[in-house]
Parts: sequence; C-alpha cells; structure tokens
Amino acid sequence: MPAGLERRDARSGGAQLRVGRAACMRNHKKHHTAGMNMERVTISISDALAAELSAFMTANHYDNRSEAVRDLARLGLERALIETGTAGECIAILSYVFDHHTRELAKRLTAAHHARHELQVATLHVHLDHANCLEVAVLRGKAAAIREFSQAVIAERGVTHGQVAFVPAVIETTRHDEPGLARTAERRRPPPRL
Repeated sequence: MPAGLERRDARSGGAQLRVGRAACMRNHKKHHTAGMNMERVTISISDALAAELSAFMTANHYDNRSEAVRDLARLGLERALIETGTAGECIAILSYVFDHHTRELAKRLTAAHHARHELQVATLHVHLDHANCLEVAVLRGKAAAIREFSQAVIAERGVTHGQVAFVPAVIETTRHDEPGLARTAERRRPPPRL
C-alpha cells in the first residue's frame, strides 16, 4: 500500500480507506474544484454512519462522498451560526397555521408584520378549511431580528403550528451598476392607479 494510505481495521468501527495528510500534501498541495482551493481533510466514521451517508447520497443523487460531506458540513455550520445568533444577514421562511376565528388574531398578525416591514419580502395566505389559514412569509434581514419576530408570531394565541427555516445567504448590500441596465431607483415605478 502506498505511503500515507492505511486501511482501518473493521474491529475499530470503520472500514474506510483513509488518506494521510502528509501523503496528500506531498502529492497534491491543494485541490481545485470549480475554481475554489480545496484542502483534503481525513475523517474516521463508524460503519453505521458510513451506511447512513451512503443512503443519503443515493437518496439525494450525489456522485461522490466528498460532495455530500461538504454539503452536510456547510449546512451544519450554517445552522450552528444561526442557532447561536452570531449569523448576520439571512433569508428565512416563516410558516404558521392559525384559526382565523380567534378574536383579533388576523389584525394582530397583520400589525406584527407591518411593525417589522423591513423584514418582509413576501407573504402567501392560504385558506385551508372553514377555520384554519396557512401563512408563509419570506423574511430577509438580521438572523436575530427574524428569530425574535418569528417567535413572537408563533407565540400568538390562536397560532396552532409554526416554524421558521433559516437560509443563510450572502446578501449583497452595495449598489452596483451594470451596463445596459437602468439603475434600481429608475426601474421602480409607482403602482398603477385603480
């Protein structure tokens, strides 16, 4: 077996082929994928976790283990940032079911959305049955502000189911002009008169 490669013993909980960092660095200083520098990282996982990873790869049509592990690691890191409140700008989807017969609830929900209008991107309202409505709000802003707003909405009396899903995103906040395109302010038109 070449230097730097070793096969883990099945008794130690993993039968994965591992590539040592020294061998990797001798052979490939850095890996390049889609214009990005990549660093090889070696991990050891149990056979059970390897089987779960393989099932995940199959279900989600991943061609290789590296892509799957990168996406899972990225997702885990993004969620950890959001959950600890240290993340900055993000997009979130707030969805909740409420009983529209609950006294003043529709007015309270509308007032809550208007009070935090800077977070609002779009809202979808669906009548589920005679008493229940579903609202899905796309929110954009600081993760802490979105979390606070979402928790307040979900805690309203009459909201029966609610959850918020954060989507960490790099949101460009600087203005840029592209040749051939009108500036943002010039593209805005007043709403049509009815």
